[in-house]
Amino acid sequence: MTPDGLRTAAAGGGGALLVVGDVITDVVARHRGPLSAGTDTAAAIRTVPGGAGANVACWAARGGGAEVRLLGRVGADAAAWHERELAECGVRPRLVVDPEAPTGTVICLVDTGEAAERTFLTDSGASLRLEPDDWSDALLDGVAWLHLSGYLLFSEPSRALVAAALESARARGVPVSLDPASAGFLRELGVDRCLSLIERVDVLLPSRDEACLLTGLPDAADAAAKLSRHVPLVVVKQGAEGAVIARSGSVYAQVPAVATTPRDTTGAGDAFTGGFLAALLAGATPEDAAADGCRAGALAVERVGGRPPMPD
Repeated sequence: MTPDGLRTAAAGGGGALLVVGDVITDVVARHRGPLSAGTDTAAAIRTVPGGAGANVACWAARGGGAEVRLLGRVGADAAAWHERELAECGVRPRLVVDPEAPTGTVICLVDTGEAAERTFLTDSGASLRLEPDDWSDALLDGVAWLHLSGYLLFSEPSRALVAAALESARARGVPVSLDPASAGFLRELGVDRCLSLIERVDVLLPSRDEACLLTGLPDAADAAAKLSRHVPLVVVKQGAEGAVIARSGSVYAQVPAVATTPRDTTGAGDAFTGGFLAALLAGATPEDAAADGCRAGALAVERVGGRPPMPD
């Protein structure tokens, strides 16, 4: 499907966005300078709702356009809290409560220096235990677009769910996007295996590091162009350098970032993806949708945690 065809398919049906992905509890520790091994490092610590899939859904719902739904898996320990937090962001959650595993938890170490860079320590918990039995073709009723969190690629059960969801979406003509999610986990999965999994999607939204890892190329634009030979539309997120859009083996647009002062870069890529998808569903071109994504990313880095501000 061409980018114009994707745009028409997304906006023409007036349907919902269904996000399938991870729902996580984030423990954000903001510290200044290097960590002091073997002793204390002062930090400001907050526990906030997160997860790449859940964050994307919340940012997509922020504009109040298309209905946004989320399928995810959590533990009984935090199911009610996550459901409430998602609903308050305007998302319709469908959370499967895992009978054994706790809700996934990520410790986000954020250096409060100029770049506000972060390091994640990830315990995926219940989030990667989504399985084909959690999927139903009926989940696509009234859905115009399906978005998959790339974290689903990193366990056998959730990969099987991805295959089932893709098959259902193809049968119904629903476009599918995917955000690869983690360069570190992609490296463990293997580039060839990952490429074979993403070739069935319509839009790929990698970060610069993920795009370069998947192609073996050092330049984001070259990587975007190469990936667009496998996927109809590729949007590479570059943080403070904006975004690169490619199709049919060539870059055709570069979208500048929005100037901002970063406080916490956790979830910035999720914000971009949510803003991009919401705009696309509203009928925007990929270039204009990427500009909306950049604006959402800029707002995200000014806040602690990966979620948008609560609506008034």
